[in-house]
Amino acid sequence: MSGLPYLDAATLERLVPMGRAVTVLEEALRAGLDPEATPQRPVVDVPAGQLLLMPAATRRYAGVKAVSIAPANPERGLPRIQGTYLLFDGDTLTPLAAMDGIALTSLRTPAVSALAVRHLAEPGARRLVVFGSGPQAYGHVLALREVRPVEDVTVVGRDAGRAEALAARCRALGLTARACTNPATDPTSHTTPDGPERPERPERPASPSPTTSTQTTGDGGSGLDGQVTRALAQADLVACCTTARRPLFPGKLTRDGATVVAVGSHEPGARELDGDLVARATVVVEARAAALEEAGDVIIPMSRGTISSRHLAGNLADLITGQVIIGPGPRVFKSTGMAWEDLVVAAAAYEAWT
Repeated sequence: MSGLPYLDAATLERLVPMGRAVTVLEEALRAGLDPEATPQRPVVDVPAGQLLLMPAATRRYAGVKAVSIAPANPERGLPRIQGTYLLFDGDTLTPLAAMDGIALTSLRTPAVSALAVRHLAEPGARRLVVFGSGPQAYGHVLALREVRPVEDVTVVGRDAGRAEALAARCRALGLTARACTNPATDPTSHTTPDGPERPERPERPASPSPTTSTQTTGDGGSGLDGQVTRALAQADLVACCTTARRPLFPGKLTRDGATVVAVGSHEPGARELDGDLVARATVVVEARAAALEEAGDVIIPMSRGTISSRHLAGNLADLITGQVIIGPGPRVFKSTGMAWEDLVVAAAAYEAWT
């Protein structure tokens, strides 16, 4: 293990550009990779947050990502999410390489969203609204530009400086971009005394981490200003990249034909989208089993009778092989992040490195 090569963030970015990441993910699914066969990740609560272990295997490779989530870290000037990836030979399980797990996540998550958008969104989609101002938000701008002719970006964030900084990065790419700021419901804590939103209980206020973008006050109300409301009404694409636990905006603002991707949560009691949007939409998930276990964006509407499990139009493999029938309303892709995605991109990086 002492001589195990380590691929850092810059190396991963060089070896697997965003467009390449989208391609290898699609190739893996077309070659028969079954998202439903991926083992469920164990999530262990610890005093400082959570530990996640994400294993996956194919014939050629196996791998595991160990991730820590520490909600208080941003207040300490540390990343909220940290982790390491280990890649193994598929036949002998000999370690082949270690990689920056967060750089890998920052690459594969928007690449998965872009793959879904490639098959869900209108061909001429050019107006994008991004909720969030961190690495995933910027990664989604980069990724969605790979598959659609994005020209205009509205960044919606809780912190004015961070939102403007992301908008400036978008303008540096040659895009028209603006920043909008809306106050979070309560920036001082992560949950109310009653705990996070849960499927079986009525909605109650819950609060984001310090990096969470603007939240609304529930399914019906909205704390959004007029500029954000107009941007949502005109948007072709909406990317939700936050740690919000309650819906970010009223779903009724999303026009028919628009595509929304939600990547921020992997907990059954947290969601970025409201039931109105989910009920109107053609909903695609990475894997049904994972979504029904982890995706509050669909679990909560199901628990309240807004939708049933039959409302899920298919998983990502179904989508790219043409088995999903897209309806007349909005389109939604809900991602919780899966271990097979890490493995596919990590293997591509290792093969490019060798």
